[in-house]
Amino acid sequence: EMKIDPAELRRKNFIRTFPYATPVGLTYDTGDYEATLNRAIELADVKGFAARKAESAKKGLLRGIGYAAYIEACGIAPSNIAGALGARAGLFEAGEVRVHPTGKVTIFTGSHSHGQGHETTFAQVVADKLGIGIDDVDIQHGDTGKTLFGMGTYGSRSLAVGGTAIVKAIDKVIAKGKKIAAHLLEASDADIEFADGEFRVAGTDRKKTFAEVALAAYVPHNYPLDKLEPGLNENAFYDPTNFTYPAGTYICEVEVDPGTGKVQI
Repeated sequence: EMKIDPAELRRKNFIRTFPYATPVGLTYDTGDYEATLNRAIELADVKGFAARKAESAKKGLLRGIGYAAYIEACGIAPSNIAGALGARAGLFEAGEVRVHPTGKVTIFTGSHSHGQGHETTFAQVVADKLGIGIDDVDIQHGDTGKTLFGMGTYGSRSLAVGGTAIVKAIDKVIAKGKKIAAHLLEASDADIEFADGEFRVAGTDRKKTFAEVALAAYVPHNYPLDKLEPGLNENAFYDPTNFTYPAGTYICEVEVDPGTGKVQI
């Protein structure tokens, strides 16, 4: 009725200036909504819609096209925002990294997998950060007798919130590992670098593997016991300051037989 192209109507209403404060007090930090619309138009071959509609009409069929552009709050977690919106819960997440003397790692997470594939996703994150094999990472979840307090899986929060808690715990493991490696290599803590599963003295070929440092942490024959406790376990909590705001555009084209009501998408 307005005789406005549906794509152009959405373009006129897209947010273009960031950060953008919403009416409920949230802030969109960034976004390129027009890019998703343009890509959807390209993939849906919108330019060819008129010709397809004409062909359908020749067969006595109706053809229509619809657009839906969205922004969704994901990574559900900020406790202060949740409280302001009426939720009676803290929405942080917890992660624990337990390194064994062999260099293998067990992860305890407050998130829980019921088909999302956390066992693979979290293990890959840990393996990449520590430079170890993915088969050397064990993911434990769903047992409140083992895991730190967590709020579970929903709202697209597992990797953004639970995964970040794990990464923060890994960073603590690496930081302690650098101190252990510095002692073993008779170097300054500040000179130790960690990459690809190895602690190295910067600018030299002197190094200790992650597994060697892990063993030293549990068999402290040569260990700075006056500065560090034995073992290589760390935990962390993560409560982000905002949600994440993924956005996208869907285009759906349908052909309808007005005689039978059959719809082809």
